[in-house]
Parts: sequence; structure tokens; C-alpha cells
Amino acid sequence: MKFVPRSEQTRRFITEVTAGVFNRKGYAGTSMSDLTEATGLTKGSIYGNFLNKEEVAQEAFAFNVANRISVIQQQVKAETTAKGKLLANVRVFSSSSRHLFPDGGCPIMNTAIEADDTNEPLRKQAAAAFTSWKKSLVQIIRAGVENGEFRKTADPERTALSLIALIEGAILLSRTSKNKQDLDLVLATAEDLIRGLSK
Repeated sequence: MKFVPRSEQTRRFITEVTAGVFNRKGYAGTSMSDLTEATGLTKGSIYGNFLNKEEVAQEAFAFNVANRISVIQQQVKAETTAKGKLLANVRVFSSSSRHLFPDGGCPIMNTAIEADDTNEPLRKQAAAAFTSWKKSLVQIIRAGVENGEFRKTADPERTALSLIALIEGAILLSRTSKNKQDLDLVLATAEDLIRGLSK
């Protein structure tokens, strides 16, 4: 028999309210009492709308990623050049812009680190989110090559992956060191990579 939530409105409420909890504490670190405390609902109410804690976590992750995408897209849409769009993808993660993102930082990195060996469904969601981000960067780079903004020898796939690695690595370093200067220094390297596409 297929599970049917009692109320889509309550399910949405639970997802939105617990998204920050999962992003800060991770799947394993989030208890049912954390969820009941955050929502003000009983365990029965939560399980009346979700099959289990994993399903809540998956919906919360999707919600966090959607918010993250929305923040990036707003910045990218304000730019008119491929270079500007790529730089916007980097600058949105700078220490001065971190307040724009979901509570707890980058949900893709948080989930990928925790779930790589422990939770295959969440790992797959994180992998899909990285793939989607890479595709959007590749499209921007290809457009830049086609319109003559970037050199013809530019490698869209390699550049996109390098940018993601630099951005996520910068976030990881700065969160570990508790030093936002580490974040901005590595992001400056990502910006240099983007400017190098025009040479």
C-alpha cells in the first residue's frame, strides 16, 4: 500500500521548518526530538506526513537546494556577459554574501560529505545537484566560447568542474579554519580562472 501524507500543507511546513536543522546537524545528527522541537508538532504528526526521518531529510535537502539555486540564479540573471555570469556564481559564495544561503551553509557539500558512505539516497540527491550545477556552468562557458567572449580552446567541462571544486573547497577550508579570509582567497583563484578564459 502506497504511503499518502495526511496534509500536503503540513508536509510542506515540516519540510521548510526542518530544512535548516538538517543542514546544520546532518541526517545522523538530527533526532526526532529535534524535528518535533523545530516544528512544534508531535512525532505522530510528522510520521503522519512522512514515511520516516529519511524522507523528511530528502525533502528538506531538495528544499535547501532549490533555495540555493534561486539565490545563484538571481545573481546570474543580473549579468549580461558569460564572464559576468560565471563571476556571479563565484561571488555569491563570498564571505560578504553567505547570509544569502540556507541556514548551515552549502547544503550540497554538507550532505555530500555526510552521505557519501552512509546514506545512498541522499548521496544520489547531492550528486544530482552537483551535476545540475555543472551543466549550468558548462552552458555559460559554451555560450561564451560561441559568442567570442572566451577563447576557442576553453574546455567547458573541465572549467566547470574546476570552479565547483574551488568553490566547495573554499567553503570547506573556511568552515574548518573558522577563517573567512581562506574562503575569499580561494574564491579569488576561481575568479582568476574565469578571467583567464578570455586570454
